[in-house]
Amino acid sequence: MSQTDKQTILRAEGFSCPSCVAKIEKRLAAVPGVTDVKVRFATSKIEVRHDPALPVDDLVREVAKAGYKARPSAF
Repeated sequence: MSQTDKQTILRAEGFSCPSCVAKIEKRLAAVPGVTDVKVRFATSKIEVRHDPALPVDDLVREVAKAGYKARPSAF
C-alpha cells in the first residue's frame, strides 16, 4: 500500500460459495485505481485499497455488476 492509498471496507450479501470470492476479487482488481483486494468469505467482508479519488460508490457498483450487493462498513 502506498501512503496515498485509501482502504475501504465493504460488507457484501449473497455469498454462497468460495468461488464468489474470486469473482468479486477479479472484478474489483480490474478497476483503475484499485491496488489490492481481499474478500473474506466467512465474514462477507471486502477490503479494497485504492486511489482516494476513486469513489466508494464505484466499488459498490462493481460488486453489483458481479451479482452481489455491497455497502460501505466501518469495520
